[in-house]
Amino acid sequence: MARRVRIALKTAVWGACLAPLALLCYRAATGDLTANPISFVTNTLGDWTLRILLASLAMTPLRIVFGLSWPIALRRLLGLFAFFYVCLHFAVWIVLDHFFDWPRMGADIVKRPYITMGMLALLSLIPLAATSTAGMVKRLGARAWTRLHRLAYAAGVLGCLHFLWLAKVGRRDQYWHALVLALLLGVRLGHVAVRFARRRRERRGAPVGRRVNPPTLTAP
Repeated sequence: MARRVRIALKTAVWGACLAPLALLCYRAATGDLTANPISFVTNTLGDWTLRILLASLAMTPLRIVFGLSWPIALRRLLGLFAFFYVCLHFAVWIVLDHFFDWPRMGADIVKRPYITMGMLALLSLIPLAATSTAGMVKRLGARAWTRLHRLAYAAGVLGCLHFLWLAKVGRRDQYWHALVLALLLGVRLGHVAVRFARRRRERRGAPVGRRVNPPTLTAP
């Protein structure tokens, strides 16, 4: 991919990912955050966290299905934006929703399953963000780094469970998010199965060295 194309794609991702936050700030400045502003801000940030995370997880399946190389260049950037949004989502929950009431927050995490799932999703994204640099890839090694970053799928599952259990009656978008995640996981698992089957066939079809019988000793 040409350098100009890569820069243009990443600029588009920056614009697309920052647009929801800019719109939220505009609505806050104009007093248009609905009758329950804290809930609206928290839910908006959470929704966009999951959407951007799913977009990040979609980059590899796009390469697998369509043979495209450019999505891989955007995967890390999208993942970092998902972490950025989940940090904002969590900060609003701490500061505005509970105002640093740590005992109450701890009780909510233990008693409410959807909060437990959300907290686990946040914790699973922290090591991914911390090891997102090229230096960490070299330090960990490509294989270990790849294994660690499979946590992104665990974060996606936890995030979808958080949304499914949190969503109020009448909402439907949580099911669409879960369906998209299931499709992405299906593509990845199918790809792994195909690669495993191919390697197995190659091993079976590999030529076996011809055995040479040792010479038979005869009595003089």
